Amino acid sequence: MTTTPSTLDVVAIGNAIVDVLVQSQDDFLSSHGLAKGTMALVDQEQAESLYSAMGPGVETSGGSAANTLAAIAQLGGKAGFIGRVRNDQLGSIFAHDLRATGALFDTPPVESGPSTARCMILVSPDAERTMCTYLGASVNLDPRDVDLAMVRSARVLYLEGYLWDAEPAKRAFLAAAEEVSSHGGEVSLSLSDPFCVDRHRDSFLELVRNHVDILFANEAEITSLYETQSFEEAVSQVRQHCRLACLTRSDKGSLILQGETTHVIEPFKLGQLVDTTGAGDSYAAGFLYGYTQGLSPEACGQLGSLCAGQVVTQMGPRSQVPLKELVAQHLPDLAKA
Repeated sequence: MTTTPSTLDVVAIGNAIVDVLVQSQDDFLSSHGLAKGTMALVDQEQAESLYSAMGPGVETSGGSAANTLAAIAQLGGKAGFIGRVRNDQLGSIFAHDLRATGALFDTPPVESGPSTARCMILVSPDAERTMCTYLGASVNLDPRDVDLAMVRSARVLYLEGYLWDAEPAKRAFLAAAEEVSSHGGEVSLSLSDPFCVDRHRDSFLELVRNHVDILFANEAEITSLYETQSFEEAVSQVRQHCRLACLTRSDKGSLILQGETTHVIEPFKLGQLVDTTGAGDSYAAGFLYGYTQGLSPEACGQLGSLCAGQVVTQMGPRSQVPLKELVAQHLPDLAKA
C-alpha cells in the first residue's frame, strides 16, 4: 500500500441532481396528473414538459451525497464531489451551486446523452411536497468519470448507495474504492434506501465485507441487508463486516458500532419535526467531518446527531442555520477541538 498525503477530507461519488423547488397550487398538480404528497420517477419528456410549465423557483445542487458534501464544507471540511451532469443549463447550475458551498467539483460535463438530472419539488399551500425525479445523466456515471487523483487525495471516500443500480456506476465505485484504499484512505458507504438494498442485497453485502470501512444505514436498511426483522441480529452481523457502523434510529438516536464496543448517541431535538428529507445525509456529514478531524467515534456521532437534528426542523435537505454556529452553541467542546 502506498500512502498519499491527504489534501481532501472527504470525496463523494453520487447522483448529481438539481433540486427545483417551486410553490404550487393543488390545481396545477391535478392538471398534470400528479398525486399530492408522492414521489415519482419521470422520463425526460415528462421532466421537460413539467419543468417548462412550472413557475419560477429555487434551483440548487442536490442528491444525497452532494447534500452530505455541502454540509461537510459548511462545517469547515475540505470536500470534493464526483458525479455526472450534461453540458446544459441545469448542469451549469449544479456545478456553480455545489462549488459555492466550498466543495470541489471538476467532473467534466458530458456532451451527449440524457440531460442533467432534476428533482422537481412542488410545495402546496399546506406545505405538502410532491416530487418528480428525473435521474437523467447522473445514473450513467462510469469509471471514466472518476478522477482518480482526487480519490487518492481523500482521507475518506463516501459512496452513495442509490448509484448501485447501474452496472457502470458499480465499476466506478469499485475502482475508486480500490484506489483510495491502496493509497492509505478509507471507504464509507451509505445504504441510501431499503428498496435499493432489497434489489442488490448480495452485491451490497460483498461490497460491505470487502471494501467498506465505515457504513451508514438506518434501521430499515440494515435489517434489509441482513434479511432479519431483528435490529439486534443485524447489529450482531454488521459488527463482523466493517470497522465502524453508524446506525440511525430516528427519534431513538443512533448507535456507533466499533468492534464489540457500542456508542449510544442521543438525538438532538431542536424544534418541531417539519421535514425528514436529508436527515441521513446530514448525519453522515457531521460524522465524517468529525472523523476526518481526528475526533472520537462518540464525538463524531454527536456531531452527526446535531446536524440531523437541525435539518429536520426545516423544509429542505440543507441546514438553513450555519452549522459552525450550531456546533459552537450545542457542542462547544467539539467546536474548540
